[in-house]
Amino acid sequence: MFNVRTVRLGGVTIDTTVGHIPENVRELIFREIYEDTERDLIGKILKPGMRTLEIGTGIGFVSLVAARICGEHNVFCYEANPELEPTIKRNFALNGLTPNLTMRAVTVDGAPITFFKSDNIISSSVYDRKRNDMQILVESEALSDVLAKHDPSALIMDVEGAEIQLLGDVDLRNVADIIVELHPHIVGEEAVTALISNLKDRGYVMLSNNRKTSHFARAA
Repeated sequence: MFNVRTVRLGGVTIDTTVGHIPENVRELIFREIYEDTERDLIGKILKPGMRTLEIGTGIGFVSLVAARICGEHNVFCYEANPELEPTIKRNFALNGLTPNLTMRAVTVDGAPITFFKSDNIISSSVYDRKRNDMQILVESEALSDVLAKHDPSALIMDVEGAEIQLLGDVDLRNVADIIVELHPHIVGEEAVTALISNLKDRGYVMLSNNRKTSHFARAA
């Protein structure tokens, strides 16, 4: 099983060739639990034609799940780790879909930023986890500019702790639904509680929380 070159998961074909992605990610894919909470929420929330922004694209799986529902031209995805670009594009090609990919970090101010690249790609982030991760300087775009440019109604975010700063004060414009991984084990429970309270004050209600993944919807 572990020598197979592709796997079909959630309606999406993923490149699982040995050496193309880390073994821990391959194992999650083979166990069919890779991004399972995001998959579940995306299937319930996204609709055809919905403009969707994903920050933290990883191997491109979530953006492909979204593109199958919304249409590839309605999905805008950002990834900071330059080493993942070939993997993302391989997965896009396997599915005959090309969501709008930008290989940049998304930050508060749009300035170049240090990216902490872990051997475990799902733990890499612009948030310093105080480990011995490789540090590389990457270009970024300000979230406010990204939202103004793409005007999404859904926002999907998995940025390993950087969600606290990103979502803190930004004008979310027409975003009706936020699917975000929260990381109290990285940033602390107090920071996560403060963010939830902040979003509530801005009109968002947490409708679900499954492990690390939460869904916030703008109250009617």
